[in-house]
Amino acid sequence: MAIAGLSGNEMAQPRVFAHDAVSISGSGTQIAGTENRGCCLYVGTGGSIVVRMEGSSTNITFTNVPNGTFMPVLVTHYISGGSDVLALF
Repeated sequence: MAIAGLSGNEMAQPRVFAHDAVSISGSGTQIAGTENRGCCLYVGTGGSIVVRMEGSSTNITFTNVPNGTFMPVLVTHYISGGSDVLALF
């Protein structure tokens, strides 16, 4: 998939801004499109968010995540918590 403004090997480019967003529905499973690389999250309604990060095989809990938070961490699995969560690619 060509992305406007990126040239060369996309995987070698710094991932600073999102170019796509997908609503996360369900929990406890791998986020579609994160088989090779993780994604960042936007959390509409916060609380405790449980995820599995790109470089880990264990679940991590982020507590007291405020509403409307951009989480600049790379995750592959959304386990539970919050609502109105978007995967940012």
